[in-house]
Amino acid sequence: MSEVTEKYAPGTPCWVDLMAPDQQAALDVYRDLFGWQGEIGPPEFGGYAMCLLNGKPVCGIGPAMAPPGQPAPPTVWTTYLSTDDADAAQAAITANGGTVMVPVMDVGTVGRMLIASDPTGAVFGVWQPLDFFGAQVVNEPGALTWNELHTGDPAKAKTFYKAVFGADIEPMSMAEAGDYHVLKVGGRPVGGVANLANAPAGMPAHWLTYFAVDDTDSTVDALVKRNGNVLVPPFDMPAGRMSVVADPQGAVFAVIKTKPM
Repeated sequence: MSEVTEKYAPGTPCWVDLMAPDQQAALDVYRDLFGWQGEIGPPEFGGYAMCLLNGKPVCGIGPAMAPPGQPAPPTVWTTYLSTDDADAAQAAITANGGTVMVPVMDVGTVGRMLIASDPTGAVFGVWQPLDFFGAQVVNEPGALTWNELHTGDPAKAKTFYKAVFGADIEPMSMAEAGDYHVLKVGGRPVGGVANLANAPAGMPAHWLTYFAVDDTDSTVDALVKRNGNVLVPPFDMPAGRMSVVADPQGAVFAVIKTKPM
């Protein structure tokens, strides 16, 4: 098991969560798909459920709740980037062309968070750890393994994430990678950046969450049996065999069986 025992460096994806219209249905689907254990949480945390894999936190699933007079939020997996100072990150986001959607708030004693979009339109979260630093298991079947920014303007994204988080976006060195880029923190790859110029017309900028699996094809088949949808059928690529899917409530994510390094 790839356990994480200390907080993530600023700019590193550290957590993902899903706000679902039917929280219990989502918990049931992902329990069957990935083996997560999670229960609806206490009212003081909005019922937010911490999902565990072998007893370790891997992600969160909460109920989708619309602010008074506002439409329901989209059903999406949100990537959170770690920071040492949420207030400073919020100010930097605004100063560098981003938009703050949910201002900094305290989450009990576990941390501080905000939701924003970058100048290219991709929505992400920011997490300042206090008692809780994020996912404690990664890169194992059923756990988070990669986070990927899809943007129509990689150059603008590069400037933004460098200014706000100190992260670098650099071309991938592999010849077969094409114009794929890598998000790096302290010289270490922590995520990917894909150019929407290669995507179907009209696709908005977004962050895509990848979960590791033992078998991509059987995982996709299992999701289809639970009324999920296949957006990109399983295929082989340099990092392994992957697929892009949507759960029964419409949340999009990717699954991948990575090749041995």
